[in-house]
Amino acid sequence: MMYWGDGMSGFGMALMALNTLLFWGLVVAGVVLLVRNFGRGTPTSPRPVPQQLLAERFARGEIDEDEYIRRLQMLGGAMPTKPSG
Repeated sequence: MMYWGDGMSGFGMALMALNTLLFWGLVVAGVVLLVRNFGRGTPTSPRPVPQQLLAERFARGEIDEDEYIRRLQMLGGAMPTKPSG
């Protein structure tokens, strides 16, 4: 069989260049996704426990003392001591 020309045509070279760009683009995108998902450390502020949220609502006046005590008992939290005086 006889071949004409010196090998790969212009279309073949363009396809090879496109494949190379696509490959490196996927590699970079993969590294970016890995860094975004696994590069995060521990959160800077821990999630508040339900008793803390309840105390904040009580402090803001969203719930009254009876509601606060009832819900705190339901959560199994320690009963707050009432201030004297």
